[in-house]
Amino acid sequence: MTTIDADLLLTGGTVWLGPGRRTTAVAVRDGVVVALGDEAAACTAGEVVDLAGGLLLPAYSDGHCHPPQAGAEKLGPDISHLESVEEIVAEVGRYAAAHPELEWILGASYDPSLAPGGSFDAAWLDAVVPDRPVLLRAHDYHTAWCNSRALELAGVDAATPDPAAGVIDRHPDGSPVGTLREPDAYGLVDAVAPPRTLAELTGALALACQAQAAFGVTWMQDAWVETDGHLPYLALLADDALTVRTNLAFLATPDRWRDQLDTFVAQRAQVEAAGAPQLLTARSIKFFADGVIESGTAEVLDPYEDSHTHGMPVWEPEELIAAVVTIDALGFQTHIHAIGDAANRHALDAIERAVATNPEWDRRPVITHVQLVDPADLPRFAALGVTAAMQTFWAQRDPLMELLTAPRLGDERTDRQYPVATLARLGTRLSIASDWPVSTNDPLEALVVAATRQTAEGLPDGGWVPSERLPIEDGIAAATAGGAYQGWTESYRGSIAVGMAADLLWYDRDLTAGEPLAAREANVLGTWLGGKRTFTA
Repeated sequence: MTTIDADLLLTGGTVWLGPGRRTTAVAVRDGVVVALGDEAAACTAGEVVDLAGGLLLPAYSDGHCHPPQAGAEKLGPDISHLESVEEIVAEVGRYAAAHPELEWILGASYDPSLAPGGSFDAAWLDAVVPDRPVLLRAHDYHTAWCNSRALELAGVDAATPDPAAGVIDRHPDGSPVGTLREPDAYGLVDAVAPPRTLAELTGALALACQAQAAFGVTWMQDAWVETDGHLPYLALLADDALTVRTNLAFLATPDRWRDQLDTFVAQRAQVEAAGAPQLLTARSIKFFADGVIESGTAEVLDPYEDSHTHGMPVWEPEELIAAVVTIDALGFQTHIHAIGDAANRHALDAIERAVATNPEWDRRPVITHVQLVDPADLPRFAALGVTAAMQTFWAQRDPLMELLTAPRLGDERTDRQYPVATLARLGTRLSIASDWPVSTNDPLEALVVAATRQTAEGLPDGGWVPSERLPIEDGIAAATAGGAYQGWTESYRGSIAVGMAADLLWYDRDLTAGEPLAAREANVLGTWLGGKRTFTA
């Protein structure tokens, strides 16, 4: 046996190579895996990490998240964990009193299930901040709650019509309640609120990278990049401080997409000119096909049980097709937010048209969320080569599901949500996505829910729609190799093998052994990006 000198040796635990495949040690040199098992254990290494009986995995990929927004939440009132309207109002008041220098109070992510129908009143915020505008985003990032001063500055009153793709919640007399649904509606307030500075956004992104590394994530898809949103990434890259590999998806909007094309191409070129394709790419375009079920804005084939409407498509179907065909021809990956079954059908239709119209290329289209799909459309994902980037953490009967989602869908459609195992059986490529900060960025939580279809309390017994449970090793494969494929990185990361980048994740226990619910007790002890440690417990 030949001894290979290595920079790093990880041994003394279980090394996961894929479902049903294990070894005992990994040797790394110059950021690349050079040996496994007994051959690795025989290496001499400058650093030896004793895995202490723990589990070594390929580092995770997050197939859909919003890192700058997640980091920016730390710059405002801390409301994401609060469990009542009263607690949120008190924290906003405390924060405003502590920051008299701020012209606006900006924050996120409040829980929209804390008020009936998700409708929050401006008067509640007026009681603690009457003199300055307040703008808070719900954790779904499709809804905002404003005080009266913010509505006044935005010119939103009883005479303001609802935008084409948005809703202004109203009192019986037509005056605004204070809740604005979908970007077209809360954008009325956004337009008069001060934007974050580049320095603030760069700092927020750095915090987000730290938070991702703490959960073992070394690649992420930023799925909502507006004009100049690539600049914080370039700033971190220039300082050698971008510690999570990232692909950017520029946001296309129905009213402006044709005018945006030159900007998309120019910003992609700026990212490519930075010359770090294994750290930062800009290969995707993001489309919102619809809203969210909790607000009644996801587009559904059959009417909602409560409102008897079909939700709110963001794009007319033919316009979405035209846009997807055009950006596909420019060599951009399609990345479509689709929640309702109608939206998923329209997303698939648009991708199908692009495949039929444009020359063949390695397009790797993505539909994210994939919450409710008509059974007739399920086989189309595999047939069209679509990766389903799914938030499996949402596949549980939590308060949001019980109070806002299920009542709108009814029993039959409620039980058709998140068809993860069905898609896998049909041969669909899966990746695991957080939608952070909409929900936790801990992939392990998503894997446990996928494997159990249960809440943290183990409810319901046996799991909600147990036929859609995804075994935890299959979930790990989706969160590692699946995400690597989504981002065109599978040639150098996403698995532990000789020649692959040492993007690694160390847990203190083998989460593949025992009951899946117990796996959430595992703790991350270390994360490596190309052999460099980015997190230490």
